[in-house]
Amino acid sequence: QGKFTLLRDTRTDGSFLVHHFLSFYLRAGCKVCFVALLQSFSHYNIVAQKLGVSLTAAKERGQLVFLEGLKSCLDLFFGEKEEEQSGQPSPLQFISESASNLKALFDFIQTSLTPADSDSWKSPVLLVDDLSVLLSLGATPVAVLDFIHYCRVTVCSQLKGNIVVLVHSSEDSEDEENKLVVTSLCHHSDLILWVEGLATGFCKDVHGQITIIRRLSLELMAEQDRVQIYQYKIQDKNVTFFARGLSAAVL
Repeated sequence: QGKFTLLRDTRTDGSFLVHHFLSFYLRAGCKVCFVALLQSFSHYNIVAQKLGVSLTAAKERGQLVFLEGLKSCLDLFFGEKEEEQSGQPSPLQFISESASNLKALFDFIQTSLTPADSDSWKSPVLLVDDLSVLLSLGATPVAVLDFIHYCRVTVCSQLKGNIVVLVHSSEDSEDEENKLVVTSLCHHSDLILWVEGLATGFCKDVHGQITIIRRLSLELMAEQDRVQIYQYKIQDKNVTFFARGLSAAVL
């Protein structure tokens, strides 16, 4: 509890980690606020069903609060003022404003995860897929980092919950804003799962490499970060991990 996990992908798609954490926390009985900026609800629901979880049922019983970013963006772009049932403005209201202010999004998350008296869920979880989209929608790097800082204080410190965030990164990209956000998040993460495509290109039996960085230096200044590197293959309903060069196809 109280941990910030950063999912980072380079030259590949790391969304399989998002699906894992979403199904994992729902099965564990946690209250989940999912800020989905990349895909539609039906997409996540279809994948979750393969993993044995129903997002529709989780929404109906109040365990899952799902923000469908694609739909909210369309409503704002075409001038439809999306009002929540509580009368609050859209969480992505900053798109139609001149100021890059993510306060409405933070308020939505805070309201969603603050436990009510009748709630019996375990620790709250904030899941974001993916944070880089906020920059593409016009938010400044400072606004995004401030937003994450306030979420960490609220979810991790006050509510004793967890945050899982996916960001895209590219080593040869000229997007300085995204580089700034990714670098800053790496410095503040308790756990980093960095997924990379193979430097040698596509392979049928090895889909990429994952580096697991446990930031022990954040807790004990004398400790060094623990780094583990594996390769993986994505299958229909699970993912196989193995040491580098030890794929079943190779052996």
